[in-house]
Amino acid sequence: MPAFFLTGTDTDAGKTLVTSGLLALARRRGLSTLGLKPVASGCEPSARGLRNADALALAAQTRPALPYETINPFAFEPAIAPHLAARRAGRIPTLEALADQVRPPLALKRDLALVEGAGGWRVPLNEREDLSGLAVRLSLPVILVVGLRLGAISHARLTCDAIRADGLPLAGWVGNLLEPGLSFDAAGDAALFRDNLATLRATLPAPCLGVVPRLAAEGHAALAEAAADHLELPDAD
Repeated sequence: MPAFFLTGTDTDAGKTLVTSGLLALARRRGLSTLGLKPVASGCEPSARGLRNADALALAAQTRPALPYETINPFAFEPAIAPHLAARRAGRIPTLEALADQVRPPLALKRDLALVEGAGGWRVPLNEREDLSGLAVRLSLPVILVVGLRLGAISHARLTCDAIRADGLPLAGWVGNLLEPGLSFDAAGDAALFRDNLATLRATLPAPCLGVVPRLAAEGHAALAEAAADHLELPDAD
């Protein structure tokens, strides 16, 4: 399969949950996997250096395994926008430097490779470049994670317009339920979700790869396996 770039309609839309879930699904099917989180803020100090929970979740689903620094080459401690965290650290990445870090692992022979962005499509990488430019440089088709909450339809359509304006195809999208206290099983909620999902399916120019409900599992590994039950792998074509 080709590599894909994962982005979201906003911060905390569920990119890591969906990325790790797709990788877990591929592993179930006996496929080799690669998950990359090139830039991550909100990292925790450890004896081996800064570590990011989202990057660790992708590393756990990468088989054969790779060093953490390959999965997450740019790690920053403050839990703020990546370009601001990088400025504080005095290590501001450029798209060229980022692409140089990502190309070698993408050249490995893996059946499914996923590159997870940070925040939404227009999150800045530095004062002149957006992180989405990495997907453009590497010509990666995009999978959009739609955080299902109030405003999701507009956010999803605007993000899709931006992706297409940058010349990239939308390979698929995944809905991820965010609203607390709502359920696909409750009669009133279910009707609302059906209507919203029908609108998304009718207006987004790509297949729906799944809809993830709120999951009861705990821990990244368990959440990835639970999410995999609700996902389909993207079309290799």
